[in-house]
Amino acid sequence: MQQPILSCRGICKDYPMGVETVHALKDVNFDIFQGELISIMGASGSGKSTLMNLLGFLDTPTAGDLRINGQAISGMSRDRLAGLRNETIGFVFQSFNLLARTSALANVKLPLLYGKHEGVDPTERAVECLRMVGLADRMDHHPAQLSGGQQQRVAIARALVSNPKIILADEPTGALDSKTGKEILALFKELNESGITVILVTHDPDVGTFTNRQLVFKDGHLITDSANKLEAAS
Repeated sequence: MQQPILSCRGICKDYPMGVETVHALKDVNFDIFQGELISIMGASGSGKSTLMNLLGFLDTPTAGDLRINGQAISGMSRDRLAGLRNETIGFVFQSFNLLARTSALANVKLPLLYGKHEGVDPTERAVECLRMVGLADRMDHHPAQLSGGQQQRVAIARALVSNPKIILADEPTGALDSKTGKEILALFKELNESGITVILVTHDPDVGTFTNRQLVFKDGHLITDSANKLEAAS
């Protein structure tokens, strides 16, 4: 039986808010397998962004068991989590998060300068990734010289540069027009077909229909998982 690349069992996440406690995630259970193309969906306050932070090892659960390739993250040091994040996950953000005063090439190289990537030439790998996303002729351009779609392609190349098993994208089409958004989704599909697990966090139903599986959240609960036809009371 195939082992999930990410596994959530009884995941809860609480935040103190003055004298109150906000229960952002409540007893969440699911598995994600290598090669899936998934959307995590829900309105603002549904818990999807909190879940994204947990799946990206940017935060840890209050309760429950979160595993990557069968390995529990509970008890891992911050340094170990940072290393795991750098080795395993490529992040793509709605606002691109590119360094304004550096070239596309320099932006893409950045993750390789902070992780352990022995035997990898940062410049060669960054050039390869920019070619993969169709920006071979824009490597020396700064973000201000690029369109929104081109900036997002740079961000995707940066996510790819460390050869991740997972791409985790937060509202990746949210800052783009519909035509450019479709082009970016097509690029994610190409990457998924190459074997990368792609997880898109979104409130946009059109993005959800593009993926093969949808996890829908409401008020901290997973109410729909299209993989196993879960339909919880909403």
